[in-house]
Amino acid sequence: MTDPELPTSSTLAKTPDRPERQPFTARGLHEHARELHIGGIRWWNPGWICVGSAILLNLIGLAAIATTEPGFARKQLIFVPIGIVAAIVAAFPDYRRWRRWVPALCVVTLALLIFVLLPFVPEEIVRPRKGARRWINFGVTDFQPSELAKVVWILALASWFRLRWNIRSIQGFVLPFIITAIPMVLILLEPDLGTALLFIPTLLALLMVAGAKLWQVGTVVLVGAVAVSAVLFVPPVRGLLKEHQQDRIEAHLAQVVNDGRYRSNIGYQGYQAMTLVGAGGMTGVGRDHAETLIRFNQLPEEHNDMIFAVITCRWGLLGGLVTWGLFAVLGVGGFLVSAFARDLIGRLLAAGLTTMILVQATINTGMTVGLLPITGMTLPFISSGGSSLVTMWLTIGLILNVGLRRPRRMERWEIATGE
Repeated sequence: MTDPELPTSSTLAKTPDRPERQPFTARGLHEHARELHIGGIRWWNPGWICVGSAILLNLIGLAAIATTEPGFARKQLIFVPIGIVAAIVAAFPDYRRWRRWVPALCVVTLALLIFVLLPFVPEEIVRPRKGARRWINFGVTDFQPSELAKVVWILALASWFRLRWNIRSIQGFVLPFIITAIPMVLILLEPDLGTALLFIPTLLALLMVAGAKLWQVGTVVLVGAVAVSAVLFVPPVRGLLKEHQQDRIEAHLAQVVNDGRYRSNIGYQGYQAMTLVGAGGMTGVGRDHAETLIRFNQLPEEHNDMIFAVITCRWGLLGGLVTWGLFAVLGVGGFLVSAFARDLIGRLLAAGLTTMILVQATINTGMTVGLLPITGMTLPFISSGGSSLVTMWLTIGLILNVGLRRPRRMERWEIATGE
């Protein structure tokens, strides 16, 4: 009995149920290979949740600022379309192309942070406010380099982690903290403790997304908790801070135990903010009554750092919950964008920017209601301030950028096969 003839390429080609071979050329193979790497635009993505939340927060901010400072509200209204244009510009090019600009952006940002600290720069250019040198006068508005530094720093770390640095090693875990210390120290020298506080929580989020070990992150959190406790409750450690920072901590601790010693001086802003928060009750007092209360209350920075007190006075506890609900929705949208991102740099970028927004909102509202010491920090999308608003919209544009980018065909195949 003879063995059946084994099929060959020529016999397979003649099989009736097998499609006829198509001729191919070198150019055709090249085009097919390129198609494997072509991505697309994913128009329906969670990034639009962030856009919608930001627009609603802008509207709340305009109404709140108009309650206390109509002139600032009109100025803020001008910066809203500018911020939206900045978001569109940030969302247009593929976010991975931003890596090319990271070195130049880092140099420019560091130069600006150093520039505001130079003592010989005329006050017409760098305007000190309450002893702080944070703003550069551009005529129509003041620009705060530390706002730009937050975004550039996240871009830089996302680009760094994409190189597959061994983040799970001690050296790989410590090095990002050394990099982060550079902008933090410059911002602390302005001084701007509030903005500097944003870096560490955001860095921890980036490290977790990059794959750091949980015990490493937990150790940093534990050390941070011990350091904060030492600053709050150990006077010799607190002495390392500037005098006005020590006074604010003293005033906050006195406020917690209902001690009114600092109510007329260093603790004035905190007490007045809590008074307005309590005056709003559950549903608020309305615009006219809120205007009267705010005018006679004389709360400092009510249109800026203390804008949450205006919101809770005018719309009550419900207004505060709606505001925080919008931030929560924005956070969900941003973290979903991070989860669905096609690569590591996209996940890091979306997670880092979202964390920064939420931490800033937490610190601002926490200090307004008396849970945290007073520190200079705006409420994202709501507080008055051109550079802050444009920067926040820039972050939304970058988050949307990550959400818009559909995985390339080769990337989708790799995800599907688990390779």
